[in-house]
Amino acid sequence: MRIGEVARRSGVSVRMLRHYESLGLVTAGGRTSAGYRDYTSDDLVRVFHVEALRMLGLSLAEAGRVLDDPDFVEDRLIARLIARTEERIDAQRALLARLRSVEASGAGDRDAVLDVLARLSDLASPAAGRRQRAALASDSGAVDAGALVTALLDETDPNAAGALRWALARHPDSGAEVGGVDRLAAALADPAAKRRRRAVHALTELPGPAAHRALLTVLDDPDPVVRRHAVLAVADRGDPTVVDGLVALVVAGDDDVAAADALGDLARRRDDPDAVAVRLTAALDGAEVGVRRRVTQALGELPGAAALRTLAGLSTDPDPAVRLTARHLRSSRGAAPEPDQGVSG
Repeated sequence: MRIGEVARRSGVSVRMLRHYESLGLVTAGGRTSAGYRDYTSDDLVRVFHVEALRMLGLSLAEAGRVLDDPDFVEDRLIARLIARTEERIDAQRALLARLRSVEASGAGDRDAVLDVLARLSDLASPAAGRRQRAALASDSGAVDAGALVTALLDETDPNAAGALRWALARHPDSGAEVGGVDRLAAALADPAAKRRRRAVHALTELPGPAAHRALLTVLDDPDPVVRRHAVLAVADRGDPTVVDGLVALVVAGDDDVAAADALGDLARRRDDPDAVAVRLTAALDGAEVGVRRRVTQALGELPGAAALRTLAGLSTDPDPAVRLTARHLRSSRGAAPEPDQGVSG
């Protein structure tokens, strides 16, 4: 077969076939009496193989190594092709998300569409500074809230992530049931803890009942960072259902100062502030000294008689730091000093 016939049968242009020859990928098996390239059926099959591998995402050099390697291992090739195919699918999904964001933005003229596309492209830039600047310019609603969420969930740079959360919190659709919140709520079920952390952090900065309901779903998340963000945010919204979660933070020493402040705020909002002190006091049962110290400090944030009674008992604790802290906290609230029961300081 002459090169033109190979091009017609394979769908590969003559120019590309000559390029394949220059790379040593395909070589005509013979020559005609007039000196023209004479391709065999095997040569045509090799052209098909090269094209198939190229279409699956391999470079021409990789395709050549696969076809010429006598020690070729099929599993390695399949794994490589799977990885390349997943990369292409991810890229296409990202493009689709951008186009949907443009559609959702309601950009009505060419310049507006181009502006949105440029911002979305910047949000996907490999340069963190460029992503940060794009986020800071995306708080007006021109970029769909869902696009900001998509960028945020994969953002590794803390400055760019902070800018994305800021833009999302200021977005007109951020607190809507369908918009930023629903995308973030869906991400709370992601198997990757790092993506759940980014989602819950963003939700803590969003207003409205939809964000609150989403936070309630991860109060028992297996990841301690996700739990802490959710518990503190729900407490900040005045929801008393997280008292036990706050007590757990104090016991674990995980942002225990903020948890103690939150317990105090919740206790002051209740008709029965002593109920919070009772639940915090229960954590002292059999607790090691570090826990007793943190609980003592937290009790100092609570109003009511129950907290004072527990502090009175802690005023004779074997640990000097617990003992002195409890006495100081009682004294600062005008309580009479407890008699020394013989514990040396």
